Amino acid sequence: MKRCMFIDDSSVVRRVARRILGGSGLMVIEAGTGTEAIDICTSDMPEIVVVDGALPDMPSIDVIRHIRAIRSPVKPLIAICLTEVDIGAIMRARRAGAQDYILKPFNRAQLLERFRTLQAAA
Repeated sequence: MKRCMFIDDSSVVRRVARRILGGSGLMVIEAGTGTEAIDICTSDMPEIVVVDGALPDMPSIDVIRHIRAIRSPVKPLIAICLTEVDIGAIMRARRAGAQDYILKPFNRAQLLERFRTLQAAA
Protein backbone atom coordinates (compact mmCIF):
# COMPACT_ATOMS: atom_id res chain seq x y z
CA MET A 1 0.00 0.00 0.00
CA LYS A 2 1.42 3.39 -1.00
CA ARG A 3 1.80 5.96 1.71
CA CYS A 4 0.95 9.62 1.29
CA MET A 5 1.91 12.37 3.70
CA PHE A 6 -0.41 15.37 3.84
CA ILE A 7 1.33 18.37 5.42
CA ASP A 8 -1.10 21.09 6.44
CA ASP A 9 -1.57 23.12 9.62
CA SER A 10 -5.35 22.63 9.32
CA SER A 11 -6.52 19.43 10.98
CA VAL A 12 -9.75 19.72 8.97
CA VAL A 13 -7.90 19.69 5.62
CA ARG A 14 -5.79 16.72 6.78
CA ARG A 15 -8.88 14.82 7.95
CA VAL A 16 -10.72 15.41 4.65
CA ALA A 17 -7.66 14.27 2.69
CA ARG A 18 -7.37 11.16 4.90
CA ARG A 19 -11.02 10.25 4.28
CA ILE A 20 -10.78 10.76 0.53
CA LEU A 21 -7.41 9.14 -0.07
CA GLY A 22 -7.76 6.41 2.53
CA GLY A 23 -10.73 5.05 0.60
CA SER A 24 -8.64 4.84 -2.57
CA GLY A 25 -6.07 2.42 -1.23
CA LEU A 26 -3.53 4.92 0.12
CA MET A 27 -2.32 5.07 3.71
CA VAL A 28 -2.37 8.74 4.74
CA ILE A 29 0.17 10.10 7.19
CA GLU A 30 -0.46 13.56 8.62
CA ALA A 31 1.92 16.33 9.62
CA GLY A 32 0.87 19.74 10.94
CA THR A 33 4.19 21.51 10.39
CA GLY A 34 7.15 21.38 8.05
CA THR A 35 9.46 20.37 10.90
CA GLU A 36 7.22 17.45 11.83
CA ALA A 37 7.04 16.36 8.18
CA ILE A 38 10.82 16.45 7.75
CA ASP A 39 11.27 14.37 10.91
CA ILE A 40 8.80 11.77 9.64
CA CYS A 41 10.40 11.67 6.18
CA THR A 42 13.85 11.26 7.70
CA SER A 43 12.79 8.10 9.51
CA ASP A 44 10.30 6.66 6.99
CA MET A 45 9.87 8.34 3.58
CA PRO A 46 6.36 8.13 2.07
CA GLU A 47 5.85 7.62 -1.67
CA ILE A 48 3.74 10.79 -2.09
CA VAL A 49 3.99 14.10 -0.22
CA VAL A 50 1.51 16.99 -0.41
CA VAL A 51 2.84 20.23 1.11
CA ASP A 52 0.56 23.12 2.03
CA GLY A 53 1.65 26.34 0.35
CA ALA A 54 1.50 28.29 3.63
CA LEU A 55 2.92 26.43 6.61
CA PRO A 56 3.27 28.22 9.96
CA ASP A 57 6.85 27.20 10.79
CA MET A 58 8.80 27.38 7.52
CA PRO A 59 8.34 28.17 3.83
CA SER A 60 6.89 25.27 1.84
CA ILE A 61 9.75 25.53 -0.64
CA ASP A 62 12.20 24.82 2.21
CA VAL A 63 10.17 21.77 3.24
CA ILE A 64 10.32 20.45 -0.33
CA ARG A 65 14.09 21.07 -0.50
CA HIS A 66 14.68 19.36 2.85
CA ILE A 67 12.63 16.33 1.81
CA ARG A 68 14.51 16.11 -1.51
CA ALA A 69 17.84 16.26 0.37
CA ILE A 70 17.02 13.27 2.60
CA ARG A 71 18.92 10.16 1.54
CA SER A 72 16.30 7.49 1.00
CA PRO A 73 15.67 4.69 -1.48
CA VAL A 74 12.16 6.14 -1.85
CA LYS A 75 12.01 9.26 -4.05
CA PRO A 76 8.57 10.68 -3.32
CA LEU A 77 6.24 12.40 -5.72
CA ILE A 78 5.71 15.88 -4.27
CA ALA A 79 2.86 18.32 -4.87
CA ILE A 80 2.33 21.76 -3.38
CA CYS A 81 -1.22 22.58 -2.25
CA LEU A 82 -2.31 26.15 -3.03
CA THR A 83 -5.49 28.20 -2.60
CA GLU A 84 -5.15 29.79 -6.04
CA VAL A 85 -3.24 29.25 -9.26
CA ASP A 86 -0.05 31.18 -8.53
CA ILE A 87 2.38 30.55 -11.39
CA GLY A 88 5.30 31.98 -9.39
CA ALA A 89 4.65 29.68 -6.41
CA ILE A 90 4.18 26.69 -8.72
CA MET A 91 7.45 27.38 -10.53
CA ARG A 92 9.35 27.87 -7.25
CA ALA A 93 7.93 24.57 -5.97
CA ARG A 94 8.96 22.80 -9.19
CA ARG A 95 12.49 24.21 -8.97
CA ALA A 96 12.65 22.95 -5.37
CA GLY A 97 11.62 19.45 -6.48
CA ALA A 98 7.82 19.29 -6.65
CA GLN A 99 6.21 17.61 -9.64
CA ASP A 100 2.71 19.07 -9.44
CA TYR A 101 0.25 21.25 -7.54
CA ILE A 102 -3.20 20.75 -6.04
CA LEU A 103 -5.78 23.48 -5.47
CA LYS A 104 -7.85 23.72 -2.33
CA PRO A 105 -10.52 23.58 -1.34
CA PHE A 106 -10.78 20.27 -3.13
CA ASN A 107 -13.53 17.71 -3.34
CA ARG A 108 -13.27 13.94 -3.70
CA ALA A 109 -13.31 13.87 -7.51
CA GLN A 110 -10.75 16.68 -7.84
CA LEU A 111 -8.30 15.20 -5.35
CA LEU A 112 -8.52 11.67 -6.74
CA GLU A 113 -8.05 12.94 -10.31
CA ARG A 114 -5.03 15.00 -9.28
CA PHE A 115 -3.51 11.94 -7.60
CA ARG A 116 -4.09 9.82 -10.73
CA THR A 117 -2.36 12.50 -12.80
CA LEU A 118 0.52 12.77 -10.33
CA GLN A 119 1.07 9.02 -10.21
CA ALA A 120 0.82 8.67 -13.99
CA ALA A 121 3.57 11.27 -14.42
CA ALA A 122 5.96 9.22 -12.27
